[in-house]
Amino acid sequence: MIDNSLVVTDLHRHLDGSVRPQTVLELARQFNVPLPAYDMPTLRPYLQVIDRCPSVEALLAKLDYQVAVLGDLDAVRRVAYENAMDVADNGIDYAELRFSPAYMAGPHKLPMAGVVEAVIDGVQAGARDRDIMINLIGILCRGDGQEACRRELDAILAQKSQFVACDLAGDEEGFPGDLYVDHFKRVRDAGLNVTIHAGEPGPTSSILQAVRELGATRIGHATRAPEDPKLMDFLRDQGIGVESCPTSNVHANTVADYPQHPVKLFLEHGIKACLNTDDPGVSANSIPFEYKMAKEGIGLSDAQLLQLQKNGLELAFVSDGVRQELAAKKAAKVQN
Repeated sequence: MIDNSLVVTDLHRHLDGSVRPQTVLELARQFNVPLPAYDMPTLRPYLQVIDRCPSVEALLAKLDYQVAVLGDLDAVRRVAYENAMDVADNGIDYAELRFSPAYMAGPHKLPMAGVVEAVIDGVQAGARDRDIMINLIGILCRGDGQEACRRELDAILAQKSQFVACDLAGDEEGFPGDLYVDHFKRVRDAGLNVTIHAGEPGPTSSILQAVRELGATRIGHATRAPEDPKLMDFLRDQGIGVESCPTSNVHANTVADYPQHPVKLFLEHGIKACLNTDDPGVSANSIPFEYKMAKEGIGLSDAQLLQLQKNGLELAFVSDGVRQELAAKKAAKVQN
């Protein structure tokens, strides 16, 4: 499924949606956080998707347990470190982990600046220990409103050298992207890239707005894009990347099932799409699983799977020089 001679990426992976279930249980006990159960077989269905969810919101509710247990900054660092370990164990050579400082800080009213620093420290330590490359993407929680997002952006930009991009996630229809034009002007002025959650489940117009007004060069999900043929042409012609997350989309019920997932349409239309996990802590998935389902569930050819893998490296928020270094490092690893 995966060509192990080439770089393997995961560009759309939420750090705050990738907490190990056992860690949730241990931290809940440490900080006296109430859970629906305290044995893993009973607790797991509350943390992870057993069957598809009725909506994106229902899937996101499972993430709340993962941040509810972040009782101090050491817990944040632990989760960040374990994220890096899990990325490496997944066979990934390069990852971009995204997180919302406000979301992680919220339940225990942790300082956002401290959360950012703890995440940076934990991820960097894990990446060093496992000799892989991981970059960070800061998320603004659009549902918190404009002023809260300004404070969240302040915390991210205070450490802007440690980030490669910013994202906008959450209630896409209730808080449309045009509320955040000024925020993302600041992001671009700071020299960071832009990737936006759009078109899942919001309208196709939100995808166009994300590119034209917010400056997105990648779109997260974009499952509704095929509804608008002109938008599909626009994404192709502008070289906009689509971060496809098939299992998450099936779990969130934004696509009916794997055979109906639009990633095949993206590739056939010449749109740069790549495969990603989204929230492994909720979907209990992995990059190898995504490639397996892309072949067996969606029906992609080996050539299309290879194109997805190549697109991942091409769409990474790194320089061409770093891309070459990653490819050379992978080639050396394969030879050894």
